[in-house]
Amino acid sequence: MSTNQRDIEELEKIQQQQHAQLFAELPRAVGLFKADLYLYQGSWLPPHILLGAMQLQTHFKHRSTDIFLSSFMKTGTTWLRSLMFTTLNRSRFDFSDHPLLRYGPHGCFPVVDVYQSTGYPIGDSEDLSFPRLFASHFAHNVLPASITDPSSGCKFVYVCRDPKDVVVSLWHFILKLRPKELPPVSFDQVFKAFCEGVTEYGPYWDHVLGFWKAAHESPDKILFFKYEDIKSDPEAHVKKLAEFMGVPISVQEEDNGMVKKIAEFCSFEHLTSLEINKTGFQKITSEYGIPNHAFFRRGEVGDWKSHLTKEMKEQIDRITHDKLKDSGLTIGATPES
Repeated sequence: MSTNQRDIEELEKIQQQQHAQLFAELPRAVGLFKADLYLYQGSWLPPHILLGAMQLQTHFKHRSTDIFLSSFMKTGTTWLRSLMFTTLNRSRFDFSDHPLLRYGPHGCFPVVDVYQSTGYPIGDSEDLSFPRLFASHFAHNVLPASITDPSSGCKFVYVCRDPKDVVVSLWHFILKLRPKELPPVSFDQVFKAFCEGVTEYGPYWDHVLGFWKAAHESPDKILFFKYEDIKSDPEAHVKKLAEFMGVPISVQEEDNGMVKKIAEFCSFEHLTSLEINKTGFQKITSEYGIPNHAFFRRGEVGDWKSHLTKEMKEQIDRITHDKLKDSGLTIGATPES
């Protein structure tokens, strides 16, 4: 064994000891997927994501032109990935031979959340589109200050969604991915955990508020979207994305129908019809991956009405009202008096 190899193994052994000590010290809760959750800097994270956060904070090398898609789980991330990538790269790729057709939304730009035991190459990557696009579910305060500080030059696109639809979508996602050897999770279990804030990347409301407040402080660096608004007018939001990412839609492109082409190409109907999104697979870690079809379900606004009881609806609306009051942000309905 070479000296270099011994040094690497020794470093890995030290890191494993440090990680074990960290897990022993942090508050722990039962996770809904497979692993337990640990409370780290105000967010509940599974082990490989917690270590990813630490790795990101320590090793990520940003560029001033980097653009991040940030969101809580199941709030429209897959759709925004498609819209951002297609809008930014519309002059590079023809719609008939587009990376989305071959790799799917999650294969077009990387997520920075997952721990890489072989090092952290993402920050040094040269083969990404320029500006580089990254995706993350981390809360604003968990991301490195080196990229969230407005002076970094980095930009963020954030999307939130009515929490009643989020919890329904989250439950269906868990059903698809929870290992068969584990007992199934009921909707009541997921609803309770979500309301208590003890789900992956939760609490949801804290996640949204962190980016909402940051967006008000630095509106030129954070573009804050609501899923429902994008659904009501996708083309208007394509133009907002283009402007924000530094590639505004030209008059000629507008006249040639480019905005409509992007919106239709990235529509739920088109994405779900693609073979890559029916049969493809996203490798998350060396031991874990997610089939592409799991990222798609219905994409509807108000689907919660088929799942939540009147009492559930009122409970989640009360939490939303209490959490967001005085913030200037409204999501979903106002609780009934």
